[in-house]
Amino acid sequence: MTKNSMTYAPARQALLFVLALMILSACGKNDAATKPVEIAASHTSEAPVVADRPELSIDASAFRCLADMTAIRHFFVDNLLGDLDATVAVAEATDGGVYPPGSVVQLVPTEVMVKHHSGWNAATRDWEFFELDVSADGSSIRNRGFVDVVNKFGGNCFGCHIKAEPKYDLICELEHGCDTIPVTREMIAGIQAADPRCIQ
Repeated sequence: MTKNSMTYAPARQALLFVLALMILSACGKNDAATKPVEIAASHTSEAPVVADRPELSIDASAFRCLADMTAIRHFFVDNLLGDLDATVAVAEATDGGVYPPGSVVQLVPTEVMVKHHSGWNAATRDWEFFELDVSADGSSIRNRGFVDVVNKFGGNCFGCHIKAEPKYDLICELEHGCDTIPVTREMIAGIQAADPRCIQ
């Protein structure tokens, strides 16, 4: 490694951190122009036990390098129950659709959405939100839940995604009704490419 590459790496990491901060803090902000999200008191992070369905057991090992997932436009998908084709079909549909159980949707390395079975949590349309810490050693779960997950930059995941038009199943893209984030697709691509879990 040259001296120049050694000084470049920390600068690149700092830039990527700032870009990630801009993306992640854009969601869930409260101002006068933002309608508050009303959440029923009964909807908590406690998930019901649903009989006669494959158990969706999620731990840190479920989350891997973005490059090992399936790229759809500018985000990545997977399916923890093996139904990747169904997840990809909904992700590729231009008119929306309901994601199947086990679906994983991810824009940046540190934030993930996972779809549970129907009836798991009505408030979030059965999505669970995760905030991760990622490194070359893998992933660890910093925070997880449904309507109450606030990332380390103060953004409420559900508060951002609930603004998507219903037909898009809480998935935010440019034309889906969610608040615009102050970064370009190129910046997001840089954050994705810097996923430390992908370093061999």
